[in-house]
Amino acid sequence: MRNDKYDVIVVGAGHAGIEAALAAAKMGARVLIFVIKIETVGRMSCNPSMGGPAKGHLARELDVLGGEIGRAADLTGIQFRMLNKKKGPAVWAPRSQNDRTQYSIVMRYTLESQDNLEIKESMIDEIILSQDRLCVLGVKSNLGEEYFASKVILANGTFLRGKVHVGNVSYSSGRAGEPASNKLSESLISAGLNLARFKTGTPPRVDLRTVNMNKVEEQQGDKNPQGFSFYRDIKLYNLVSCYLTFTTSKTHEIIRSNLDKSALYGGYISGVGPRYCPSIEDKVVKFKKKERHQVFIEPEGKDTHEAYVNGISNSLPPDVQKEIVHSIPGLENASIIRYGYAIEYDYIIPDEIKATMETKKISGLYLAGQINGTSGYEEAGAQGIAAGINAVLAIDKKEPVIFDRSQSYIGVLIDDLVTKGTTEPYRLFTSRAEYRLYLRQDNADERLMPLGYKLGLVEDVRWQKFQEMKKIHDRVLHYLKTHNSKKSEEIREPTRLVNILKRPKIHFDDLQKFGYKIPPDITEDIKSRISLEIKYEGYLKRQLAEIDKFEKMEHTNIPTDIEYMKIETIAYEAREKLNKIKPTSLGQASRISGVKQTDITGLMIYLKKNKLYREGK
Repeated sequence: MRNDKYDVIVVGAGHAGIEAALAAAKMGARVLIFVIKIETVGRMSCNPSMGGPAKGHLARELDVLGGEIGRAADLTGIQFRMLNKKKGPAVWAPRSQNDRTQYSIVMRYTLESQDNLEIKESMIDEIILSQDRLCVLGVKSNLGEEYFASKVILANGTFLRGKVHVGNVSYSSGRAGEPASNKLSESLISAGLNLARFKTGTPPRVDLRTVNMNKVEEQQGDKNPQGFSFYRDIKLYNLVSCYLTFTTSKTHEIIRSNLDKSALYGGYISGVGPRYCPSIEDKVVKFKKKERHQVFIEPEGKDTHEAYVNGISNSLPPDVQKEIVHSIPGLENASIIRYGYAIEYDYIIPDEIKATMETKKISGLYLAGQINGTSGYEEAGAQGIAAGINAVLAIDKKEPVIFDRSQSYIGVLIDDLVTKGTTEPYRLFTSRAEYRLYLRQDNADERLMPLGYKLGLVEDVRWQKFQEMKKIHDRVLHYLKTHNSKKSEEIREPTRLVNILKRPKIHFDDLQKFGYKIPPDITEDIKSRISLEIKYEGYLKRQLAEIDKFEKMEHTNIPTDIEYMKIETIAYEAREKLNKIKPTSLGQASRISGVKQTDITGLMIYLKKNKLYREGK
């Protein structure tokens, strides 16, 4: 059964699929997005929260590119906090607790309201390839319907041969209560793609009314909440508190005595789990000397009593999960609403993809999200928007957008996947970014909104607000650099206002004491930006100089069809790695694991001798 042709088909309506579909549709493509159950569009499968270290940066970058994650998080947020404020500004990170149900509703409505975008509830079992199996032509559903498009984006999350584990009980499922996608994995293997298995998990949920609040520490939202979306005028509300408690020695003893019943330690799971978000079994086994672990009790919404018990993800049987929960202070009498579980699923080893998110083996087939071995809503959304943008640019025969790791966390994420790969579910951290003082969460608009506007993803009204902000910012900064303070007990001689603001304990509003009349159109955001730029000016200048050197290597482009195995001046291991990754620049080549500086020198000599590369800017 043949259906009309589309420009772009997206399989999966989680965070990756949503961003891919919206970006492609906004850029004028005719888009079809598939979801197994339409009620699950944009479901927050794990913790109903957004942001945190590096993840908050990603959410803001997505927002200024025209993505939806930031807006939806702000509209459905029930608590907002800026994390790491006691540390330097490079690691400040916005985080929200969200209403799980409302977030999904907002995402579904957004998809339904978007021009050029059609949603269909159906399970996709197969990708349709050209006769030579080098190009994708479309997809086939479990009902036998065929849908055709020159670009297909797979954003399947944990659904590829997904298998849920609770103790020694396991069953096929892409997420609790939803069917797995089993046949699509077979189709991808048949197409020549390399698949492997990962594991992730989720903790039990409890009834918040059964928590003893006298034994937990309340964590309120910030007095002046900050969200993710720029220039939207969304009112943010702190409607709930979260709560902190800890595991105990009794908790750890329960876990140790029941490890044989754990799906993870009982031999039922073969997939590799996330090192940076481990199960409670992993924490107890691998950190034996740690006497307790943090447990956060986080509400799932404003109209429910269900709470997510963050920190005790596990794959133990229900009776053991009850013992664990009841051994934690404040949860002695907690009623469990849902049990935790582990889930195994297929992913495609990310050395199969280019920096555009297109697969190397099959033209027109793009991958985004957990199918590439990542974890997290924000990481998924970042890959989705990159895939959607590049799919449409390829249709229009335009140059692709390659996100640069010196300009965005999106670039760090994609470059890490494509260049270094991953042997565990990948999670982004600020420590992965070499230029994190420049890649702050507060200046995402300055770094990426011009690109979003150029691509047609950012509305005119938001662009004009951004332009107005820049005018005020530049005017005020110029004034501070060119005007002196008045004399005072603290300032004996007139001093440039900018030099006063550089002082560690001086805040922007303190400048009023030195004769500066703060203009009425300057916002708190602009004050903060200017203060950070001035106080960290020396560090930023050094980092920008480093970025300039990086860019020269990064823009020294090299062909992808070089026969590396014939370059005998390069070590054999390096030749194998280069041949596998096929870097597009000297910069990318230098970041490949196993490639040494001597190999890069040998490569440069070879390229110069054969006139095979273009000098960087």
